[in-house]
Amino acid sequence: MNLTMFDLAAVQSALRQFGYSGWLLYEFRGSNVLARRILDMGEQPLSSRRFLYWIPATGSPVRIVHRIEESVLDHLPGDKRVYLKWQEFEAAIRDCVSGKPSVAMEYSPGNGNPYVSKVDAGTVELVRSFGATVVSSGNLIQLFESTWDEQQEAMHFAAAKVTNAAYEVAWKFIADQVRSHGFVEEVAVQQAIIDHFHLHGLTTYSPPIVGRGPNSALPHYETGDGEDTRIREGDFVLVDLWAKLNQPRAVYSDLTRTGFVGTTVPEKFTKVFRVVAAARDAGIACVKEAFAAGRELSGGTVDDAVRAVIEQAGYGPYFTHRTGHNIGQEVHGNGAHIDNLETREDRLLMRRTCFSIEPGIYLTGEFGVRSEIDVYIDAAGTVHVTGGELQREIVPILR
Repeated sequence: MNLTMFDLAAVQSALRQFGYSGWLLYEFRGSNVLARRILDMGEQPLSSRRFLYWIPATGSPVRIVHRIEESVLDHLPGDKRVYLKWQEFEAAIRDCVSGKPSVAMEYSPGNGNPYVSKVDAGTVELVRSFGATVVSSGNLIQLFESTWDEQQEAMHFAAAKVTNAAYEVAWKFIADQVRSHGFVEEVAVQQAIIDHFHLHGLTTYSPPIVGRGPNSALPHYETGDGEDTRIREGDFVLVDLWAKLNQPRAVYSDLTRTGFVGTTVPEKFTKVFRVVAAARDAGIACVKEAFAAGRELSGGTVDDAVRAVIEQAGYGPYFTHRTGHNIGQEVHGNGAHIDNLETREDRLLMRRTCFSIEPGIYLTGEFGVRSEIDVYIDAAGTVHVTGGELQREIVPILR
């Protein structure tokens, strides 16, 4: 859905679909970027006073604004309640939500999902004091912030072709440099990938990760240069890259693959890779089976399915991050993540959303294997794995 302009009818339809009484969007000096996006505030400067926008499931919305900034929500439909005193502010909220059984806010019970939890505890307490029950707006946020339209879908698939092709560029560059000079710096490989992106009209907010040997065992390793970053024959290499078309509203493609600088791959690497690949495939199967059956599925459930494979293989302590994240105009988007480890992700996976599945096993001081793919669920509920063929073996870079 990914609204570029606020659509009241669509929001109210969603409220009725989820069975919510209404949605109370609260913002104070940039405290709720999600509310600003939903309300189509664009680059509008931050206001210095609190405002709220009450959207009932049926009927006219209400704009609650301060007297010195009473035009802040004038681009939105509905009645206006202007306050000066805090007592007037609270009375306006009370009149909107009093006794309502389900008022959606950017709130997460117990802060189990901090990506959603943008409203301070005191404001939630205030709303509850009027006899209202506050529920999480997590699925609403996802529906209006994280779903893609047809143009964004096309831009993702276009970007995925380039990110997929970047691996051939990277592996060939490593092979050529090692054969010619005996080694290549991680940062040189990184730059070769960035050059490939620029050549094909892609951009990225930060450069890719290229990690050799022990560096690959650090999930958020920052690629460097120096003696311990020189990739030589016999080295294991992990490459994690992400980019999007350099166009407005473009969305990311995000992939991770591994290679070995040799003609054959030692069994110690292959053994770990097989476990990671099986976990990845279990996640893909979990999503495909649920959507084929028309069954609701949370991001946390997929994380459990992936993590179970690694735990059963005895590597549970070495899988040290969530299974995946939502993907949007930011590489880490605001929709449901594939996570039941770091947060309680009970939001549903929705059509027209994209997310990564990227299990990893990290053996400190030795090497780390991660296999990352992107999953996109289209409007019909068809599940797509984007970015080329699944990696089925560690790439023997010198073969």
